[in-house]
Amino acid sequence: MITILIDGASGSGKTTLGRELAELTGFQLVHLDDFYPGWAGLAAASTMVATDVLDPVRPGFTRYDWVGQKPADRVELHPRRSLIVEGAGAVTRASKAAALRLGSVITVRLNAPEPMRRERALARDPAYAPWWDMWAEQERIHFAGDGDVEVDHDLWL
Repeated sequence: MITILIDGASGSGKTTLGRELAELTGFQLVHLDDFYPGWAGLAAASTMVATDVLDPVRPGFTRYDWVGQKPADRVELHPRRSLIVEGAGAVTRASKAAALRLGSVITVRLNAPEPMRRERALARDPAYAPWWDMWAEQERIHFAGDGDVEVDHDLWL
């Protein structure tokens, strides 16, 4: 099994890269946007990658209902099927270790200049605007803290 973990700040191109790789490879694709537990949930979702998404027996996650602001349905993933996980917070020591226990892992961190990232993110989701600074602070903590690991590929778009 191969796991590709794609991390990066908001608007850096993670979702686009993940979709294109999934189309090329046929790997399962998981978006952290589907299960961040709200706007303050980057760290919690990072933990969920290692403990839930990459669980060796019952991989999956509980989708988050952004409108109702509560957990929603469970999404089951196919065990032993190669996987792409994309989202801010996808690469941590714990997620890399969990992926290595399943097989091979490739880690990628995408980046782009902040004005470009902000423009992309707000074009995709204008309702994100009031949350930009709060989310950016969580990203800053993630990339500066203990969860940050050396990545195989650090790309600027």
